[in-house]
Formats: sequence, C-alpha cells, structure tokens
Amino acid sequence: MSERIRVLVVDDSALMRKLIPAILARDSSIEVVGTAMDGAFALKKIEELHPDVVTLDLEMPRMDGMETLRLIMRRAPLPVILFSTHSKEGGYSTFKALALGAVDFVAKPKDAAAGRLEEIADQLIAKIKVAKRAAGRKLPPAVVVDDPPVRTKGNRPALPPRRVIAIGISTGGPNALQFVLSQIPADFQSTIVIVQHMPEGFTEMFAKRLDECCALEVHEARSGDLLLAGRVLICPGNRHMMVRRMPRGDMAVLSDGPPVNGHRPSADVLFHSVAQEFGLTAVGVLMTGMGDDGSEGLGAIKSAGGMTIAQSEESCVVSGMPRAAILKGYANKIIPLDAVASFLVNQYGAERGSSERGAAGQSAVEKVKEHDKHDKSEKNDKNEKIERTPVSSQRS
Repeated sequence: MSERIRVLVVDDSALMRKLIPAILARDSSIEVVGTAMDGAFALKKIEELHPDVVTLDLEMPRMDGMETLRLIMRRAPLPVILFSTHSKEGGYSTFKALALGAVDFVAKPKDAAAGRLEEIADQLIAKIKVAKRAAGRKLPPAVVVDDPPVRTKGNRPALPPRRVIAIGISTGGPNALQFVLSQIPADFQSTIVIVQHMPEGFTEMFAKRLDECCALEVHEARSGDLLLAGRVLICPGNRHMMVRRMPRGDMAVLSDGPPVNGHRPSADVLFHSVAQEFGLTAVGVLMTGMGDDGSEGLGAIKSAGGMTIAQSEESCVVSGMPRAAILKGYANKIIPLDAVASFLVNQYGAERGSSERGAAGQSAVEKVKEHDKHDKSEKNDKNEKIERTPVSSQRS
C-alpha cells in the first residue's frame, strides 16, 4: 500500500479546522496530520510535521494566507491548495497567490460558515491528490503586480481572424495562460477562445487580470461576442462556450447544457464546435490539467483538418489532459510551455517584418523540432506512434 498523503489544514475558523479534516477522512489515502489557526502556527507545524500538502485559507488574522504562502515558497516549497471566497477581493487574492506558487484553489461555498462543505468535498480530495503528484514541478514564471499598469489598447480595426485558436486548460492554467498570452503582441492576427476549468464568479476577475497583463484584449465571453483578430475570450464559469459562423460575423455562443466529462465549462464542447465550424482553419491547444477533458474534441479538430497541439508533459503542472490526447494520437504537435506563444505567433499571428519577432519564431520552431526529436526517440523505445504533421504558415 502506498504511503498516505499527509495534509496540514490552515484556517482561522475553528469550525473549518474541524470540518475539513472530517471531509478528508473519507478518503483512506489522505491523513490530516495537523491544523493551524494562522500562518505563524502553520510555519511551525510545517517544520514539525513535514506535510505533503497544505490547505490554506487566504483570509486570516496576524499572518494572512498571502504572507504565509510567500514564506512557505521561500523556505521549503510545498504544494498548497487555497481556500478562496466568492468576492472581488477574494478573487484578486487568489490569482495573486497562484502566481506566487499555489497549485490550485477551491472556492468556499457561500454558506460554509454554516458548516455546509459537502459540495466541495470530492473536489477538495481530488485536488489534494493532484497537488501531491505535482510536488516538485516548476511553475511558469509569473509577475506578481499589486497594481498592474493600465495598458493603452488602441482602437484596432475589427478584423476577421486568420485562425480560431481554441485552448483547453485546467490545473496550473492561470499561470500558464498568463505566461503564454503576455508574450503575444497586440497585432496578433488570430482570435483565441479559452476554456479554463474555474468556478463561477472567478472567470471575470481572471479575464480582467489577463487583460491587464497582456497586449491582447481579454474579456469574459458573452453570447454574441464577435471572434476578432487580437481578441481573447474566456468562457464564464458554469457555462459552456461554443463558436458559430453567423451572417453578421463569427461569434461565441454560451449555453447552460449539462456538464461534459464532469465539467462545465468543458474543453470538449468548445473543441467540437470549433472543429465543426472552422475545420481547416481551426487550431486546438490542450494544456496542463487533470483528467481527460478536451482529448476527444482535439481529435475532432484533427479529423476536420485543423492543427492540434498538446503541451509537453514535462512542462505541465499536471499532465493528464494533454497526455490523454497524445496517447490517442490526436496531437499533431507536442510543444513545451515556453515555446507555445512563439509558435502561435510565428504560425498564425503577427504581421511579418520584425527581425526580433522572426528570431523568436525561429527559436520556437527549433524548440519544437528538438522536442519532437526527443519525443520520437522515446516513443520508438515504447513502440508508440504519434503523428506529427507540419502546418502551412501561409495565410488562408
């Protein structure tokens, strides 16, 4: 029998310090080794108990969760799962904490103070298990800015996109998306639609944070939003997002359909609609995340003649989603995180002419080629065949 996952629960509420261990006790693979009422006690308990994973409330007296997280990551990094509130301040703090190194977060139910945590029990257990597996994984660098500078985004013409790029992403996604999108220039000629597994109430704040950090225009999607060059649309939490070709232009459409693969939003829903509507001009990108959401949709894009990309497993916080697509042979390209932005820009993005951009694009191609070469040698050892077909860089 494998060793149990040792968890330290940090929360200023005595009720939460009782309820959270009770929830985790349902799973025999998890052992709560201690609790702490604030960050100062938590740091002492970490030294004494050596937990594998820490659950951390962000709002605590004396030493709050943010300062506690900073010190944990500075002294002896551990996987941390955050507890966040459904408020604007709570959402902002959550994304700042994820940038500092937390693996993931769980939104506290609005009636948590009444002891109602049942709706997050399975989610919390699953995320603790994922956090343990992610121990030691290097997160993409993220710039933590208390007051991000306001970017002046000119009134660029509303142009149809060269490509529709759909991204499916989950655990590890906020940092990875900020890392990728912040490297794409304002004159990007394609549109990006994103399904990030995230609870309702957090995606609007997430989109605003990305918009502050990126040259692209980033919004939480609304039904009827046009797909335009240089625009990024984030699917709202607890909704599905699809794309449609309409007389007045290509647009995003939201729905309240049932969860798919246990998720709403689901990457599979988005990918299938992109494949159906855009075929040869569709691009699917499946990135870090647990489970297998998005793998079949990526296969649909490939079958329709579009380009399919999976983030390389070693560059993921959790590799479940891209790995599922890779093993099924649905990924045309397998690309490490640090080459995703340059590859997209070089293939589908900004206008040509900048020598700096050309050098960046060449660097991305070299990284992809090197990864493909390394990956093929590994797959030959395993007698696995994964098709990789080049994509034309010519405009449609």
